[in-house]
Amino acid sequence: MQALLDALSDPGRRRILDLLRAGERPAGDIVAALPIGQPGVSKHLRLLREAGLVSMRGEGQRRIYRLEAAPLAELARWLDPYRAFWDERLDALGHHLDREQ
Repeated sequence: MQALLDALSDPGRRRILDLLRAGERPAGDIVAALPIGQPGVSKHLRLLREAGLVSMRGEGQRRIYRLEAAPLAELARWLDPYRAFWDERLDALGHHLDREQ
C-alpha cells in the first residue's frame, strides 16, 4: 500500500494516470502532453510500473502504457471505512443544521 500511496503523491504521476484513463498511450504521447522532459516522464512511468499502476508493452520501437485497475481498486477498498466515517459525520452535520433552522 505504501508504494501505491507514494506513487500517487506526485502530481506529475497523477497526471499520467489521468491521461491513461482514456486508454493506452505511447510514451511519446505522454511526454508531449506534460510540461516535463522525457527523462522525467520515464522516471514517473518507472515508479508507476513498480507500484503496479501502469503496465507497458512493446510495439516495435514504441512503448505503450496502460492503466491497471487492480491497485486502484485496492486503494478504494482501503478508503471505504474513511468514506463511511465522513458520510456519517456529514449526515450528522446536516441533521444538526436542519434542526437549527
